[in-house]
Amino acid sequence: MINEKLLHSFVINDNFLGRYGNLVTDVVIPYQEKILKDEIPGVEKSHAVENFKAAARVVKTGHCDDEFYGMVFQDSDVAKWLEAAAYSLIRRPDPELEARCDSIIELIGSAQRENGYLNTYFTVKAPGKEWSNLCEAHEMYCAGHMIEAAVAYYEAMGKDKLLTVMCRMADCIYEHFIDEKAPGYPGHPEIELALMRLFYATGNEKYRELSGHFIDVRGVDADFFKNESAARGWTVWGNGGDPEYAQNHAPVRDQDKAVGHAVRGVYLYSGMADAAFESGDESLINACRTLWKDIVNCQMYVTGAVGASYEGEAFTKDYHLPNDTVYGETCAAIGLIFFAKRMLALEKKGEYADVMERALYNCVLAGMQQDGKRFFYVNPLEVIPGISGEAATHRHSLPQRPEWFACACCPPNVARLLNSISMYAWDVQDKTVFSHLFVGGVLDVTDETGGCIEVLTDYPVSGSVKYIFHPSAGKMQMTLAVRIPYWSQNTVIKRNGEPVEYVPQNGYAYIEGYFAEGDIVELETDMSIRAVFASPKVSADSGKVCIMRGPLVYCAEGVDNSGSVLDLSVRKDGLKFCSEKADFYGNYTITVQGFRTEAVEGLYSFDRPDKVPCDIKLIPYYTWGNRGINQMRVWMPEWSC
Repeated sequence: MINEKLLHSFVINDNFLGRYGNLVTDVVIPYQEKILKDEIPGVEKSHAVENFKAAARVVKTGHCDDEFYGMVFQDSDVAKWLEAAAYSLIRRPDPELEARCDSIIELIGSAQRENGYLNTYFTVKAPGKEWSNLCEAHEMYCAGHMIEAAVAYYEAMGKDKLLTVMCRMADCIYEHFIDEKAPGYPGHPEIELALMRLFYATGNEKYRELSGHFIDVRGVDADFFKNESAARGWTVWGNGGDPEYAQNHAPVRDQDKAVGHAVRGVYLYSGMADAAFESGDESLINACRTLWKDIVNCQMYVTGAVGASYEGEAFTKDYHLPNDTVYGETCAAIGLIFFAKRMLALEKKGEYADVMERALYNCVLAGMQQDGKRFFYVNPLEVIPGISGEAATHRHSLPQRPEWFACACCPPNVARLLNSISMYAWDVQDKTVFSHLFVGGVLDVTDETGGCIEVLTDYPVSGSVKYIFHPSAGKMQMTLAVRIPYWSQNTVIKRNGEPVEYVPQNGYAYIEGYFAEGDIVELETDMSIRAVFASPKVSADSGKVCIMRGPLVYCAEGVDNSGSVLDLSVRKDGLKFCSEKADFYGNYTITVQGFRTEAVEGLYSFDRPDKVPCDIKLIPYYTWGNRGINQMRVWMPEWSC
C-alpha cells in the first residue's frame, strides 16, 4: 500500500531530489498547465481542459458544437497534472495554484452525468457507447487516474469536491459491474490500484471489493476482448484484443511471465500487490513474486527501463534487450516503481528498493530535460543521429526530448512521481522506520516513535547519509532499518562515530535502541566506480561493459568525445577509472581508459583497423541529451591492449 501520510510527515530539502521537487513546482506544473489549456504556441495541442468544457456543455444543455480532441484517454493528462499539483501544494502552499486547481475541479464536476458517469470522450464524441469497448476505450483507466488525483487533493488540501465526484464515478462502475453483473474488466489496468487508494481514503469496502473483482475476473475468459471486438461494430485503433498484449491471456494467479504492453503490466501487478497486501491471499502474493522475478531477472534494462519493443510498447522475450530500438517508456519505469513499493509493503526486502532506486535515478530522471520543459517518452540506451528518430525501425527512439506529445501520458506522470517521493522513501511499521531511498529532509514520526529524524546527505554525489534524531521528549525507542544497496561492496554504519556491527537481513541493517537528542546514525556506502557486465544471454551487450557509480548508470556522449562514440572501446586489461566533480548538475563525470578505432577504406575491409589509445569521458545517463543532438551509448565494447 501507499502511505499518503508520508506526504506530510517527510519534508524533502536536499540538493538533488529536493531540487527536482522545486523544478516541478516552479517550472513543470505551470508549463504543463498552460499546455493542457492550449496556451503555448507551437507545442503539440492538448485540448484536454477544453474537452471537459465541451462535456460540461453536453451535460448542461444536451448538446454542444465542439468536438472531442486528442487521445481517447486525454482526460488522464488533466488527472495526473492535478495529482502533481496536489503534492506541490503540500510542499509549498500557493493560493493561486490552489484556486486554479479548484476551478479545474469545479469544471470536472460539471462534466459529470447525473448517474455519476464521467468521461469526456464518451460524453462528447461517443454517447451511447459507454462500456462497450473495454479493450480500447480506457474509460476505467481515465477514472483510475482521476481517482488518484482526487485522493491526492483530499489528502493535500482536505477538500473533498473531487473526491465526491470520483466516489460517484466509482459507484457508477460498481453498479454496472457488480450490481448489474456486467462482464468484463479494464483493457488498460490502472483503476485496480486507484480503487485501493480510494478505499484507504474513504474506508468504503465497495471500492476494495471492486478492485478485487477486476483482478479476479481478469483472464478467466481469455477471449473476452476478442468477442467484445467482434460484437461491438466500432473501434478506436482497430485493436482486436490480443490476450497477451492486455495481460488477459490467463487468470492473474496463473500468469508467470510479464508479457504485453509494459505500462499496463506493471500497473496491473501494482494493483495485484495492493489487493494481496489487504487480503493476505498467498496465491496472489506468489503471483506477484513470480512476475517480479521475471521482470528484474530477464526483462529489465540496467537503467531500470522495461518494455523492449516499439511494437505494442511491450515486453518481448527473456534477455531480448536491444539498446538502440528499446522502447523503455518513462511511464513503464514509473509503474515499476509503483510495483516495487507495493512489494515492499508485502515483504521488506532490499531488492525491491534497489530496483525502485535504479528506475528512479536513471530512467525516470532521464525522461525529463533539466529545464523541465522537454520530455522523453522512449528512453534508448544508444542513439545515433541520422538513424535514431529517422530510420523506420528507430523512429520512436528520438535523439532529443520533444516539448510535448500527442500521447502525453509521460510528462505529467513524471511530475506526479517526483513530487511524491516522500511516499517511496520511507515505511513506518510499528516502531521500525525503514529508509528505502536516501533523500535529505526531516521525517516526523512523533506518533510512532516520539520524535523526528533529520536526514543530511548530498546523495548520489556522495554516499554518506546521516540520520540525526530529535526526540520530542526524553528518548526515541525505535529501530532504524537502513537499506544496504546492492551496488555497495563495502558499507559502513556508525552510531555516534563508532562503527556498528550488523548482519543484513533481506538487504537492511537494523539499528535498534534508544536515541537521544542529537544522536547520529551514519551510513557510508561505497561509491567506487564499477564495471557492469550483462548475462551472456543478452546478445545486445555481448562483449560490452557498462559503468556505474553508486546508483547511477553512466554513458558516453559525443559532445565529450570528439563527436563520436561508436568508434570507442573500453580498455579491458587493467581497467582504470578516474572521476571528477564537475559542474554538470552537481555530479561526477568519469574518465575511463580506452581506444578509438580508426576508419577503414570502404564499407568493409580485410585490414584490421588500428586502435588508438584515448580517454573516454562518461556522464550520468539521466543527464544525456541536454546539450544538443549527438551520439550516446551506455554499453561499450571492451578491447584488450
